[in-house]
Amino acid sequence: MATAGLYRRVLPSPPATDFTSDEGKKLFIEAIQAGTMEGFYKLISYFQTQSEPAYCGLASLSMVLNALAIDPGRKWKGPWRWFDESMLDCCEPLEKVKAEGISFGKLVCLAQCAGAEVEAFRTSQTTVDHFRQFVKRCSVSDNCHVVSSYHRGAFQQTGTGHFSPIGGYHAGSDMVLILDVARFKYPPHWVPLTLLWEAMDTVVKTTGEKRGFMLISRPKRDPGLLYTLSCKHESWVGVAKYLMDDVPHLLKSEDVKDINGIVSILWHSLPSDFGKFIQWIAEVRREQDGGIGISEEEKRRLAIREELLKQVQDTGFFKHIVNFLSSTSCCRRVPAFGGNENLHEIAASVCCQGAEILSGKSGTSSCSCCRETCFEFVNSDGHKTVMVLSATIVNGKNEEKVDMLVPRFLMELCCGAPDPNHCISTQPVGSDILTLLLLMLPPQTWCGIKDEKLLEEVQSLVSTDNLPAMLQEEVMHLRRQLYLLKKCQENKCIKPEPLTVC
Repeated sequence: MATAGLYRRVLPSPPATDFTSDEGKKLFIEAIQAGTMEGFYKLISYFQTQSEPAYCGLASLSMVLNALAIDPGRKWKGPWRWFDESMLDCCEPLEKVKAEGISFGKLVCLAQCAGAEVEAFRTSQTTVDHFRQFVKRCSVSDNCHVVSSYHRGAFQQTGTGHFSPIGGYHAGSDMVLILDVARFKYPPHWVPLTLLWEAMDTVVKTTGEKRGFMLISRPKRDPGLLYTLSCKHESWVGVAKYLMDDVPHLLKSEDVKDINGIVSILWHSLPSDFGKFIQWIAEVRREQDGGIGISEEEKRRLAIREELLKQVQDTGFFKHIVNFLSSTSCCRRVPAFGGNENLHEIAASVCCQGAEILSGKSGTSSCSCCRETCFEFVNSDGHKTVMVLSATIVNGKNEEKVDMLVPRFLMELCCGAPDPNHCISTQPVGSDILTLLLLMLPPQTWCGIKDEKLLEEVQSLVSTDNLPAMLQEEVMHLRRQLYLLKKCQENKCIKPEPLTVC
């Protein structure tokens, strides 16, 4: 009786050489002796099989992120923080990736969003010789890894576009080891580097763009702790264009006389869906994982966030923004946590999203609702108070209790009062968002200001050299994200552009 489905594929050899064959073992030993397999050991320690037929990009990325020991900053299961495909949803809904796969540009965005440093190249932007140099660079180190986007047809394999990490390099034969994440289909195998280049130098039909490769490494700086930019919602394209293209044009075309004029221009031209683009990084946990107590690690992270918020409030631009918003009669609000109007709604929305992420259902069409929220205050160290926003999330017949941890300082920013039941105004948190928005804009944004004295004042206010080190890192992280998202929107995902000033 025939069995339904497929059990693996025979690896076409040549052109590929099975890693476990005699020739494959020989290449492996010689590459070890030559010192070009240094990245292999950590990669193989976290080698995983893609859990869905279209998850090759997500599997490759989670494998590399774990190999680089990048902390996701949120729990996977139980008490463990660990990258899994189900957690890589900040740039594309998982349901869409499951159905269609993920594009080269979105995977670059996702790697950056997850906290990695990324250099990405389409074959139209570089050469095979440069590619070889990058492969060599990563093969002698365990601090960076190459993920390749290629067409399987060049290797006479079944299938079309695919992502997989490169596990090593054999200089004598100019071959690379592909750690194929579709392990249910093909084993790891060696292929000629020039043939892999040909496989990458193919056009993706849906985008009309060439495939390519990306170098993923640990960041020199920590990723953002307060906010992150998201391209999960389609509106990100318009917002990124607004920040990078429209704002400089507005400042150049308007006769701006003072800082209030600059804030007014941004305030009245800000896209209505801006709140979906810049997202608060919330601390969410299952109630059974933490109970009502606060762990030492949670205390440390909350303390850092609170200090960062204070540093934002101490900037000159924050004071200008608060003064402008308090004097304007405009009732428009900047969304604080995605547009909610009070802290109960904020808690419901964030905890609902957190429950979906913790259950691995983020980005699916399943519907969750929040039945109730409540607030409790916990003394974290005998002096400072932490607010715990608890919610009961209902999904079908299942219920789950989750908590969001919020520094009291943020609660006071949001409410202006210690009682969370009377939190209505989101304006102070809007000031916080607007301040970071202005600080993260590229330095050349302000070059169009005609008044030289005002230009000098603005440059002093936005200069990262005048910011505390922690806030400087936060601003630079958001600025790198913005630049990368704009390049992804233009299908020009390349290494970060050097910053210029007027």
